[in-house]
Amino acid sequence: MDPRFSGDRPACNRAVAVEQPQRRLVVAGHEARDDEGGIAAVGDIRGQIRLTFQRPAGTPHEAGFALSDLARIRIFTVDIEAVTADYDVVLSVPAEADCRPAGLPAGVRALSDPRMLLEVEGLAAQ
Repeated sequence: MDPRFSGDRPACNRAVAVEQPQRRLVVAGHEARDDEGGIAAVGDIRGQIRLTFQRPAGTPHEAGFALSDLARIRIFTVDIEAVTADYDVVLSVPAEADCRPAGLPAGVRALSDPRMLLEVEGLAAQ
């Protein structure tokens, strides 16, 4: 296991140690969007979780980072019970990339678009 990380579970560790990072990448809120930029999988929490996590996977790569460089992920959702019930989907994308960040799911009253069920932000370090 990479020595920068404590814990052994993808996407749900309580702490992650990042020793002397050379670069950081702050990943702003990502949501389930289709190729045209519209909200996708409306009303489908599993679909929105999968699509939302596919976008953060691409953003670090575009900036020269790997998904495994994510040290923190925050999940904001208007339906915490549904996200908790479908947490296997939340864990699947990070697990495939051997990504082991600290994770925080948080319930919120609303997001910027009422069709969005969740939004994810992150912090990557190398």
